[in-house]
Amino acid sequence: MLDRAGGVDVQVTTARTLRDHLPTPIARTAGAVRRRLKGLRYSYAQLPEFPQVADTPVRLFIGPTNSAGQGYAWARAADTIDGVSAVSFSVHRKGQFQFKDDYGVPLVWFGQPRWQRAQEQHVLGSYTHVLMESLRPLFGARGLKDGFTELQQLKDAGIKPALLFHGSDIRLPSRHAKRERWSPFTPGDPLTDRLETQAARFAELVDAADVPVFVSTVDLLDDVPAARWLPVAIDPAPWARAARPLFSTDRPVVVHVPSSAQLKGSDRIDEVLTGLADSGLIEYRRISGVTHQQMPAVIGDADIVVDQLRIGLYGVAAVEALAAGRLCVSYVGSAVRDRVRSLTGREVPIVEADPDSLASVVTDLLSDRTAAAEQAAAGPGFVAELHDGRRSARALTDWFDSKESL
Repeated sequence: MLDRAGGVDVQVTTARTLRDHLPTPIARTAGAVRRRLKGLRYSYAQLPEFPQVADTPVRLFIGPTNSAGQGYAWARAADTIDGVSAVSFSVHRKGQFQFKDDYGVPLVWFGQPRWQRAQEQHVLGSYTHVLMESLRPLFGARGLKDGFTELQQLKDAGIKPALLFHGSDIRLPSRHAKRERWSPFTPGDPLTDRLETQAARFAELVDAADVPVFVSTVDLLDDVPAARWLPVAIDPAPWARAARPLFSTDRPVVVHVPSSAQLKGSDRIDEVLTGLADSGLIEYRRISGVTHQQMPAVIGDADIVVDQLRIGLYGVAAVEALAAGRLCVSYVGSAVRDRVRSLTGREVPIVEADPDSLASVVTDLLSDRTAAAEQAAAGPGFVAELHDGRRSARALTDWFDSKESL
């Protein structure tokens, strides 16, 4: 079924897949790589070109997952620092939505030995700092489960490496389930068990790596207490430009764009919002089939954006809704709100809701639209102060100026 939102054709089904939010393992055995390449003919003239590297004192390389486009966003934030240049790299998987990056390669090329050697030479010979996302290998699928051995290569080359985690790559489900009433993680569930194994192994590697660690959301400081917060970053301007006046349609529009239906509690969100729509109170749009370039128009045509009800955090999708001046409804949790207040002095302007309270929260917002509009108006300022890249640049500057991992 197609709907129209801000001139954009929208398919109202599940949006981005779990793979968009969670980097999948990119290690492959030699046999698997050979099977994948079987029948393909490579022209070495078609090897992807590497980007020009600026002649600056600090040259930062970020990759290889670019989750939610954040590798590219942090690279642009780093570019604003005097004496710093940055490049983002990502592996492009067929059938998976691609965010903007500085350069990347298809997964089949990631397993190509000649490209692997060229990538290794490029990185080791060009950069002073490397931010390795999600402990994934940077130099190709060479039978490695992770990028741990590459960290030592970087150190041996005189490069300062750091690790960066986005969420379920390091969040331990069993720990989350103990602290969060609404946790989506259940022992025996295939996703829970897979993430438990991965997070436990990565935690051991983090301890052994002895390099600085960044996390993109403050809830992850529970999983990596020694980590530093590298706030997610966006360009607020497209979101602000695309936003229509709040509550300017016949029925308020409520939007949900799940990157992972299981982790975001989309079953309960669908149940509640469909019920409110059937009663005539709202128009409910569950969005899919939309590129990131189209998302400002989709979000800007909404009055309320319901992000998630299970995890207890806020991330890129919530920040984008706030930048558009929309009412963002989500389960943030008191621990995250307290930590953001402690770190920044700011209150998170997201309307709190959980699986039990979502219906009443939305109904209350619509019953006092003046108060709701005042709540929404706090969003753009919050984003401008914490998530337009400037605070991210400050976090990176502290790392560049430190003596760690020399």
